[in-house]
Amino acid sequence: MITGLVIGVILGSNAAPLAIPARLILRALSALAPPLILFAIIQSLVHAELTNVNAVKIIKLLLLNTIVAITIGIFVANIILPGKWGHITLLNTGEKITTKIDPLSQFLDNVPKSIAGPFTDDGKVIGVILIALATGIALRRFKNYQLNNIQDFLYICLNSLTTILSWILELIPFAVFGVVASIVGANGFSNFIPIGGFITAVMIALLFQALYYLTRIYFGSWVSPIKLLQGVRDALFMAFSTSSSTATMPVTYACLRNNIKLRESSASMGALVGSNFNNDGTALYEAMSALFIAQILDLHLNLSQQFIIAITSIAASVGAAGIPEAGLVTMTMVFSAVGLPTEYIAVLLTVDWFLDRCRTVINVMGDITVSCLLDGSTQESVEN
Repeated sequence: MITGLVIGVILGSNAAPLAIPARLILRALSALAPPLILFAIIQSLVHAELTNVNAVKIIKLLLLNTIVAITIGIFVANIILPGKWGHITLLNTGEKITTKIDPLSQFLDNVPKSIAGPFTDDGKVIGVILIALATGIALRRFKNYQLNNIQDFLYICLNSLTTILSWILELIPFAVFGVVASIVGANGFSNFIPIGGFITAVMIALLFQALYYLTRIYFGSWVSPIKLLQGVRDALFMAFSTSSSTATMPVTYACLRNNIKLRESSASMGALVGSNFNNDGTALYEAMSALFIAQILDLHLNLSQQFIIAITSIAASVGAAGIPEAGLVTMTMVFSAVGLPTEYIAVLLTVDWFLDRCRTVINVMGDITVSCLLDGSTQESVEN
């Protein structure tokens, strides 16, 4: 990011072509998003161990938490209006690049926008080849894997796509460098004012969501909110440092059992089941990102369109915990749902590395909240 700032100042408008890697990465993410979400949700549903007693209760808790998160995100975005703090002309720069270099434009057009795109009537053969090569190489790691049941099949499908995604994510630092350099080169530092407003708005919304969790725990559980924060701080720090609620799941469970002394059933249901379905921070971020870009483009999204954003954000957040950088992957689907240009997600690449860690903390706090509420208002008697 710092290198991009320096190069942008040095090259000026000549830094515009450096944004090309970001455009390629977004095309690839758009192609991977639908199948990744499909298999992630299916695998989450297949592996979820929900008993008849707790199934309805935990579903209500998860759904309510996510709805509240999205509502907070939309409310804060509409009040603060971070997209109105400035204007970013990323798409105009991109159009100038592609019209000047015909071979590059042709190559970009052949990068598939969706996994099924190359197989439609207007599909391109090069897109089929790219998907075949990536999938073939990814599947080689499973060539000796014995398929015994449907769960093995889902495991191979999801992990093959996740492998391809990991290759793409390795290139994100280059995309951040290119986007920062091209923005600074074209418009100086003024474009970072709305980005700063977006960071502020997201942090405020995440704080409100955290306060909502603590309030729910105060009124619906025997656990003291202050003692809870002290007992699960290792899990929260782990979530921030790894930006993965799945990687944090064992620590979350251990904190709930050993430090907070929740019942085993409550800790496991919240930490294990919740980590797959309870991605409130991600859902909040998706909704706020869509409104932020709409504000930048001076597009007014009415209530029905904001409702579509909410529904899409809920669907995209389900099962996304096992997907690296899930917010970026699913964001392409949210943007497409309301007709926002996915190219502008490149703007969010510059700050997503930080906000991803913050929203992961909220995701884990959501899991902890569900566990505490499932444990009820009376503490289990301590043995020995």
